[in-house]
Amino acid sequence: MKKDILSGIVVALISIPISMGYAQVAGLSAVYGLYGSVFPILVFAFFTSSPQFVFGVDATPAALVGGALAGLGVVSGSPEAAALVPVITWVTACWLFLFYVIRAGRLVNYISQPVMGGFISGIGCTIILMQVPKLFGGNAGTGELFVLLYHIWQERSSFHLLSAALGIGCVVILQIARKKIPKVPMSVLLMLVGAGLTAFCHLERYGVKLLPEVASGLPGLVLPDPSFLFPHFGEILILSLTIALVIMAQTLLASSNYALKYHYKIDYNREVLAYAAGNVAGALVGCCPVNGSVSRSGIADQYGCKSQLMSISAGLTMILVLLFGTGLLQYLPVPVLTGIVISALMGILEFGIAKKAWKADKQEFAIFMAAFLGVLILGTIYGVIIGVILSFIAVIIRAVVPPKAFLGIIPGHEGLHNLSRYKNAFPIEHTVIYRFSGNLFFANIGAFQEDIEKALKEDTRQVIVDARGIGSIDITAAERLVILKRNLKEKGIGFYLTEHADVVNDQLRAFGAGSLIEEGAVRRTVTLALRAAGVEKPYPLEGVSKEEEYSYVEANERLAEFEWAFGEGAGEKMEALAAEVAEKLVHSGDFSLENIVSSEKTASWGRVGLFDEDELLNRIELYFAAIKEMDPSEIEEIERRLEQRRRIVEEKVKELSPEALELLRYQRKKVEERLKEKRPEYNLTSIFSLYKEDEI
Repeated sequence: MKKDILSGIVVALISIPISMGYAQVAGLSAVYGLYGSVFPILVFAFFTSSPQFVFGVDATPAALVGGALAGLGVVSGSPEAAALVPVITWVTACWLFLFYVIRAGRLVNYISQPVMGGFISGIGCTIILMQVPKLFGGNAGTGELFVLLYHIWQERSSFHLLSAALGIGCVVILQIARKKIPKVPMSVLLMLVGAGLTAFCHLERYGVKLLPEVASGLPGLVLPDPSFLFPHFGEILILSLTIALVIMAQTLLASSNYALKYHYKIDYNREVLAYAAGNVAGALVGCCPVNGSVSRSGIADQYGCKSQLMSISAGLTMILVLLFGTGLLQYLPVPVLTGIVISALMGILEFGIAKKAWKADKQEFAIFMAAFLGVLILGTIYGVIIGVILSFIAVIIRAVVPPKAFLGIIPGHEGLHNLSRYKNAFPIEHTVIYRFSGNLFFANIGAFQEDIEKALKEDTRQVIVDARGIGSIDITAAERLVILKRNLKEKGIGFYLTEHADVVNDQLRAFGAGSLIEEGAVRRTVTLALRAAGVEKPYPLEGVSKEEEYSYVEANERLAEFEWAFGEGAGEKMEALAAEVAEKLVHSGDFSLENIVSSEKTASWGRVGLFDEDELLNRIELYFAAIKEMDPSEIEEIERRLEQRRRIVEEKVKELSPEALELLRYQRKKVEERLKEKRPEYNLTSIFSLYKEDEI
């Protein structure tokens, strides 16, 4: 509470010169800046979900209003301006309330951190440039970069050495104090020193500007006068919409930046409602549109603000100033206060993000600079629009050109590794393993196909796609995958899509590419795809001797594959495959162990995984038991062969782990239960009589 109250007092004192100056920029008398630093701040404090952001009279809305008044031919500081400006504030509040109703605040979710950092830095630099002339005795400027630089050049004739020494000295002292003694409220001390110098040394006699004298007392109630709205209805509507967009974008981005920095969440829609309520309060006291203040939020953060008790403290302090302290304001030197404001703004610049982006990702750096220069050169709205557009372009580029690599094995290490990254990784003989780490759609399927075709060699026998990064496909990609598989098949090369989420299989079927699944081109893991292609462990590696060939085990190699591939239709597909293999055996008349494996390999799906093979053998056995025309001795021979194969499968499963064997036994039990439910007329006891209790 002490830090919040102290930071609120400091914010109020700092707001005095800032808000008075911006009120004059907006075409109002200076006192309206103080009015706008009381009730709008208090109202905002009770609506906002941000614990530390400051609301009040700020540069961008004030500059927009001031420029619009000049365009409408309204004299700055005139009674007409004093009546028209609150009307603009009212209409701005209405736009903000509409944004709240349509939940426009969620658009900030689509703004990346480089955009946010570039935007905040652009705003900070713009306001610094606005304030620079006041450091050396000149007047504040408005506009964008080139206008502000030209204004600074023009104000060189106003250069005052003592003012410059006071202003620049304040900036230097505050920057050093921030690093050396951050807990000391140096801003307040410098204000007191400045006021003391004026009181005892009469700085004004030496040409140093002081704050103007203002009348004491609280503001009266100001209601909008429609007669000022309708003559300029179109212009005011567009102007207020622009201001509302600026307020929403600038304040949401800046407050989101603090939320990210301090690990809390804000409710974007509630924030927009707080902006609308704050502007209603501003209109009622005759003020220009109010906005989140980046500079004063930086000061509050510097003094450890953690709750909106800071805003309440600031509002109450400003009330006390208006009631009892307006006579003291004329002792405050403008260069000292300007130095405090510029020092605070230097603390909010996010060039650290740009530095990180430069090292890590040049695209992100370009986005930061585009948002930064967009705000600095073109203004707030254009800067945000440029940054957002570039963010979406970056997303599209990443989607079209995702990370991809060709994979191989490092002898003695688990898993697959990038061949171009690891010199000791070797490709599996006759095999191309290609990892594609992005969704597959019309814009990148061509590059996907081209990469694979370029990687083919004369001795390539199978292409396996590690598609764990593919979460979805579109109809174009589905069609091209079918074409790619057909083209490779004509060259005698097998094609397998592996490791992807099961939803991709559903999409393949929906888009007419179900043949990839039916023909066994879709496999659960790379290991299973290699097995289906006839590549057995240990895998032969290019350029590696037979003694160094390497086998590795994937965790999901222990999973059944058919349910992943076919979903609810897995049981039906397994039964069809069992019938297909059984018919091959009957047709050949060869029930040897080798022919059982060969019939499985040449079936439509191809070779199945260990767990699925166990179920397949069960179903084949069930199929033969149902054929009454077969000789009992033939059935016994088939059962014996199938049992031999089943034992081999179980031994291979044992190599994986004891847990895998338990999983196999559990799965076998569930399969038996499912089969019994489906065909109760079969005598399962006789069918599985060859199993011994200790083997099941």
